[in-house]
Amino acid sequence: MRLLEIKSPGEFSLIQVAAHNTPPYAILSHTWTDQEVTYQDLISGAGKSKSGYEKIEFCGEQAARDGLRYFWVDTCCIDKSDPAELSKAINSMFRWYRNAKKCYVYLTDVSTPDDDEYIHANQSMWEAAFRSSRWFTRGWTLQELIAPAEVEFFSQERKLLGDKKSLEKPIYEITRIPFQALRGNPFSDFSIAERKRWVAQRQTTEEEDLVYCLLGLCEVSMPAIYGEGKETALKRLEMTVKGFSSNESEPKDLKDNTASFIVLFDRNLNFTGRGTQLTEVEAKLFTGGRVTKVAITGLGGIGKTQLLLELVYRIRDRYKDCLVIWIPATNTESLYQAYREVARQLKIPGSDEDKADATKLVQDYLSKESIGRWLLVFDNADDVNMWITESSEQGCIVFTTCDRKTAVKLAYQNIVEVPEMGEDVAIQLLQKCLIKPDLVNNKPDTTALLEELTYLPLAIIQAAAYINENGITFADYLSLLAEQEEDVIDLLSEEFDDDGRYSNVKNPVATTWLISFEQIRHRDPLAAEYLSFMACIEPKDIPQSLLPAGRSRKKEIDAIGILDAYSFITKRVADQALDLHRLVHLTTRNWLQQKYLITEWAERAIIRLEEVFPDDDHKNRATWRMYLPHVCYALISDKANKDGEARLALSYRFGVCLLSDGRYNEAEASLVGVTERCKRVFGQEHHNTLTSISNLASTYSNQGRWKEAEDLEVQVIETRKRVLGQEHPDTLISISNLARTYSEQGCWKEAEDLEVQVMETRKRVLGQEHPSTLISIGNLAKTYSDQGRWKEAEDLEVQVMETSLKVLGQEHPYTLTSMNNLAFGWKKLGRDKEAVKLMEKCVVLSTRVLGTNHPDTLDSSEILLEWQTEEPGIDS
Repeated sequence: MRLLEIKSPGEFSLIQVAAHNTPPYAILSHTWTDQEVTYQDLISGAGKSKSGYEKIEFCGEQAARDGLRYFWVDTCCIDKSDPAELSKAINSMFRWYRNAKKCYVYLTDVSTPDDDEYIHANQSMWEAAFRSSRWFTRGWTLQELIAPAEVEFFSQERKLLGDKKSLEKPIYEITRIPFQALRGNPFSDFSIAERKRWVAQRQTTEEEDLVYCLLGLCEVSMPAIYGEGKETALKRLEMTVKGFSSNESEPKDLKDNTASFIVLFDRNLNFTGRGTQLTEVEAKLFTGGRVTKVAITGLGGIGKTQLLLELVYRIRDRYKDCLVIWIPATNTESLYQAYREVARQLKIPGSDEDKADATKLVQDYLSKESIGRWLLVFDNADDVNMWITESSEQGCIVFTTCDRKTAVKLAYQNIVEVPEMGEDVAIQLLQKCLIKPDLVNNKPDTTALLEELTYLPLAIIQAAAYINENGITFADYLSLLAEQEEDVIDLLSEEFDDDGRYSNVKNPVATTWLISFEQIRHRDPLAAEYLSFMACIEPKDIPQSLLPAGRSRKKEIDAIGILDAYSFITKRVADQALDLHRLVHLTTRNWLQQKYLITEWAERAIIRLEEVFPDDDHKNRATWRMYLPHVCYALISDKANKDGEARLALSYRFGVCLLSDGRYNEAEASLVGVTERCKRVFGQEHHNTLTSISNLASTYSNQGRWKEAEDLEVQVIETRKRVLGQEHPDTLISISNLARTYSEQGCWKEAEDLEVQVMETRKRVLGQEHPSTLISIGNLAKTYSDQGRWKEAEDLEVQVMETSLKVLGQEHPYTLTSMNNLAFGWKKLGRDKEAVKLMEKCVVLSTRVLGTNHPDTLDSSEILLEWQTEEPGIDS
């Protein structure tokens, strides 16, 4: 064996070493070009002018960094002009790579930046080039990957990408070589046929090399005879292996004896992504010991069947001797029918008898050691008690199920969950399914479409089929998804051709979960109730406190667990809220519609929301904000009774909470409807009617619609004076509101007269520190301020703020209003520093209590910013 010895940086010399006395050395792995430095070039000194010399320099420099004095490069350490030496080297090559301390893979087609930290932190930037590198397609690099214990990969910039261990997952996905082989397990763990398959997709310059590169992997030696052709070389290899083997079954492996493959579907050429899940499942199979069970679980339509289909074809490619059996478990009849067909295809004795127990026949058949390796897959094992043999150590079983609880019962901890597709993979799938794949070049429409389809593979395939059939664009399909709910259901109910699904099972998105719905309804009625309830409210961020109470907390937990197990919901860890999958939400509504239950559940949702939705006391703000989206969804729905008492009460509280949150336009829409219904149900002078009109007037005031507000307030005051009396608290509220409206319109005298009247009455009736009294004092102060009577306003504002802080606390909205008004008054009086400091405090508290986008917070923030801009030197 020749090695290159490092004499000094950049200077190397060839030395001859004995096999029994070889020093530690590094070895290079690369792909050849026409500029490689040969043995003759190195001897003559002509090699430095060739571009291939930089590979030698790289290997030497890296070896020196690793503390090695010697290294080996195939181009110049073998004299290829000598056939005898070349043949000997070919037979020794595997051993040379195996004995090397380090193997450096130099990838000239993978480029990286110079920053080492960036390279390792951003593997996705170079991984695509790594996966498509020519190095993985060459025959000789196969043994160069497997033989050495330590293999390191470098970019063309000589930057370390990682080693065989850290890059094990992508290497496996590229090569399909088992992890055990990559990790150095004995070759006896792998059949000759399997080892041969590792080189099946690789290429060599000389056809015979495709056989010669297997010598080390097959643990045999034979002369290299270039010109004999690949087939002759292969026959010699088979004979050599047969001569070395004492196992008479080995030649069968060499001939790639193929076991039965009983699978219902052809390979899906559009299969995309899911590499992580495939790798995870494959890693659990055929690991030795007892029969292995693995369950693949995930939401219906997520792609479990297609993942399973790709898996069985990969197993067939990898293990030619493996019997593969596919059992559809959609129902009991399909299960037993499949067993009968399997028994017939395997020609099991007795399978043609009318009363034959096909299940038992197949079980006994697989229990025989002579059958060898087998894989049994059950697709859609959601509601069937599965039989499986435990007596054979040669078999593996894989289930798919929508129900994670079933998965755990079937496979214990060997669960592989199929997650939502990422956007890039979803785009690839969509593109593969389209007649016009360039449609995906419209990135905004593509992203919008995939978001609407929730990245669900079944929905993507169905959409592509509809787009193909009708010759429409993504924008056209999106417009269809934006139609009324019934039209969207019709769209998602369109049947489409799919060779990878069962003929007796409907495939549209709108019907794909119907079986699961029925299973849940029979298995856990409370879970079905929760699903029905959630279908009638907003599907995102559902507080668990909103769900109807079960008979016990355990029943509630179990019900939520069932829905989670079917992947219908996702739990938010932080706030214990739930998200219902958007398409599940839609199809559950369709299911309820088909069962004539949608009206009942829409009304039950409103009744439940009315029970838990609070009034507009500011202490309830966090609660009502949590429930608002769900109330909004339920009230907008046209499925429930429009005239129910619960709906009216809920609509009123919904409106006043929106008003308190500063969402004036939405509050108006709700309160207008409430007011009209109150007039119709209770009459013009009923308390509920007057309260609704009063709140609608307040909404108009906050919108700056003073005249409309004034008209309503005058109407309410006259009625309340007559019905309730001059000093009733409700009457005083109406007078106070009218005074505020007068003030905003510049009618100072009228406003002041009313405010003084209300303030004095409230002091006498309610007391000096009552919140309503404080509002009156504050309103009078605001009227003074609007007239430029700053000192009078300040005296009242200080009184209001100090009392509010004591009685209500600093975070009460009334207190915040008093802070804002006093700060404004101080600014007008020239007390700038005090004004800014108080307004800063007001903004901080208002942001925390009301939120950044509340109108009061925005007003205070705008004023503060204006002051700070005017007075940059103010020290707050």
